Amino acid sequence: MVGLTKLEGAAHRPRGRFPISGAGENRNPWGRRAARRRALLGALSGLLACYAALAAAELAAAVTRPQASPVVAVGGAAIDRTPTAVKDWAIRNFGTSDKLVLQLGIVAVLALLAAVLGLVATRHRRAGSAGVLIFGVIGALAATTRPDSTSIADAVPSVVGALVGAWLLYALTGRARTTQTEEPPEDRTEPGWDRRGFITLATAAAVVSTAAGLLARASRGTQDENAVGSRNGVKLPVPASPGKPTPAGAQLAIPGIGAFTTPNKNFYRVDTALVVPMVDAMKWRLRIHGKGVTRPVTLTFDDLLRRPLIERAITLTCVSNEVGGALIGNARWIGVRLADVLAENGVRPPSKGGPADQLVARSVDGMTIGSPVEDIMDGRDSILALGMNGQPLPFAHGFPVRMLVPGLYGYVSACKWIEDIELTTFADYDAYWVKRSWAQQAPIKTESRIDTPKPFVNRKAGTVMVAGVAWAQRRGIEKVEVRVDDGPWERATLAAEDTRDTWRQWSYPWQATSGGHRLTVRATDGTGRTQTAQRADPVPDGASGYHSIQVEIG
Repeated sequence: MVGLTKLEGAAHRPRGRFPISGAGENRNPWGRRAARRRALLGALSGLLACYAALAAAELAAAVTRPQASPVVAVGGAAIDRTPTAVKDWAIRNFGTSDKLVLQLGIVAVLALLAAVLGLVATRHRRAGSAGVLIFGVIGALAATTRPDSTSIADAVPSVVGALVGAWLLYALTGRARTTQTEEPPEDRTEPGWDRRGFITLATAAAVVSTAAGLLARASRGTQDENAVGSRNGVKLPVPASPGKPTPAGAQLAIPGIGAFTTPNKNFYRVDTALVVPMVDAMKWRLRIHGKGVTRPVTLTFDDLLRRPLIERAITLTCVSNEVGGALIGNARWIGVRLADVLAENGVRPPSKGGPADQLVARSVDGMTIGSPVEDIMDGRDSILALGMNGQPLPFAHGFPVRMLVPGLYGYVSACKWIEDIELTTFADYDAYWVKRSWAQQAPIKTESRIDTPKPFVNRKAGTVMVAGVAWAQRRGIEKVEVRVDDGPWERATLAAEDTRDTWRQWSYPWQATSGGHRLTVRATDGTGRTQTAQRADPVPDGASGYHSIQVEIG
């Protein structure tokens, strides 16, 4: 009886609590299974919350200002704080795709952090949601501290996104938590959770977030369509001062050498804009003000179209271009003489008593570029450009208006999407890149490049045409020489010169012999100065040194 009583008592004793974490998981298969399920649902909850937060933020940004989107704002802040060496590495390895790589990187990091917050929220729901709110604060700070920030309203997208994401994470992880903690019954099912509630909420969140994202894209699309429409409506007048036709001999008919005039679609692009600004030309304005400006003025796009236009072939070079690099291009630009616009409003260069020695150009995305006033007004064809190779500027290259100053690297001369010009001094203001260890003033160095043959490509013995380009804007190219291994410098044949502001092609018929050889090129500019052999990195004022390649002759 005693044994029976004990047995019955054991049989009727309430079942113990089913462990869902800790050491019990190692002893009980249902505990381990529950832990895995909880981790999976937590990570999924975090990812869905991140997706919803970004969609809500994008929709809010479409209503307020697209540039206030947290991905754009945080990405811009990341670019601003990225060391120069890392930026140069990204440009060398990814070229114009560096912005896309950064965006994908930001999304990947956000997804990883979202999954981690989801796991945290399965145990501490409030802590997980608080983590989402912290990211919202970071996004808001990034948006409101960007150079192009217009008001505190730029924080709205990040705040809205954070609130939506925090609420959704809290709600989803609440439904993913175990609701039955007793040991499983005879059918050996796992401890229960609100399966229907979780699936319903998760599905609804995914659908609504997708709809919000599509709506945001449609809204931005409408704004972009207005900008595209304004560009399509631009008809560039015939320049009052047309450029001379490109000399027939400027383009060499040698396989492997690039086009003398770079097509718009192939022209290099280096800037910090995570998203290309889409500016409506009809709404665009350019303000000119500052030291020595006796008549501050605000110009419209139509104001510039009504002025006498000039057309000039100008080669642009990026200061980040490595020796032998491809961050250089030549185009025919149409626009207004910048020096004339400045002079009409009272601006004088320092050599004529003007109080300002620096012109600071500001872009719609907040970029600042400082140019020497003396160089702009010394007679060279500095331009407020409206057209490129016979077409209105492409959006990626500054539509509706950009600035060009021949002979200076782009970071001190070629402001895209320009909207403000301030006359000041180098002592009073450091532009964006100067604050990041680049030189205040940077004339383009004399350089040359071998385009063909390609490095490490096997060629047959005999005559091999070596060809490429050389440039020294404002000085022109007088001579190009090629050296094979450690032999003497041999003079190359120069193609016809267009202007001293454009690059110049060259060729050299090499009588190649079998084996490995090193080809080196150097150029001499119109002042008689030969480019330096001393190797220098792009920072602080442009790369220098000879370009060499290794070739194999069979």
